[in-house]
Amino acid sequence: MADTQLEQYRSSIDNIDAALILLLAERFKITKAVGHYKAVAGLPPADPNREAEQIARLRDLAASANLDPAFSESFLRFVIAEVIRHHERASSEA
Repeated sequence: MADTQLEQYRSSIDNIDAALILLLAERFKITKAVGHYKAVAGLPPADPNREAEQIARLRDLAASANLDPAFSESFLRFVIAEVIRHHERASSEA
């Protein structure tokens, strides 16, 4: 017996997951360009001040959206670490 309500919830989750992946892909496309720019300009791959500002901003946003700020920070730190890894690779290739 099919559970129509559960299928509808899962379909919505699948759509949201697809959107998240596409948004991450777009974000990494832009951060790749930033990494290239930093490498050419001789800038360091990481910007701790910018990272701190972003984390604080997104923790506030998460709290206002009733999302656990600690979770959002963990997620953002994971993304930032991957971006820095890409920037370091761009610096070594420049």
